[in-house]
Amino acid sequence: MGSRHKHEVEFVNWYHRNSLHIHDYATRTAVNFGHRHWMGGDTAPADGGINHVHFYEGTTSYDDGHVHHFRGCTGPAIPLPDGSHYHDFAGETSYDRGHSHYYQGRTSPAIEY
Repeated sequence: MGSRHKHEVEFVNWYHRNSLHIHDYATRTAVNFGHRHWMGGDTAPADGGINHVHFYEGTTSYDDGHVHHFRGCTGPAIPLPDGSHYHDFAGETSYDRGHSHYYQGRTSPAIEY
């Protein structure tokens, strides 16, 4: 009587869906005032899920006689083929010695916490 059809449904296997986890991150700032800084660390822990984010904060490397402070929140989880995920992050450091630096990067895949 009626036509039969089917729908293909793809399920995402979130490896860390409901487990507490962190991410490593490392990047260099943009060059400003003739120098740049290295920044890195671990994000704050978060439970998994499609739209979760992580907070991060720290102090840059000591370059050109000073440091900058930074803090922010990653973007939402971006899935990887193995079922894990990573996050993009971007922001601006504190304003010190007459300038700040922009930065952007990508976290490591999730690490069990």
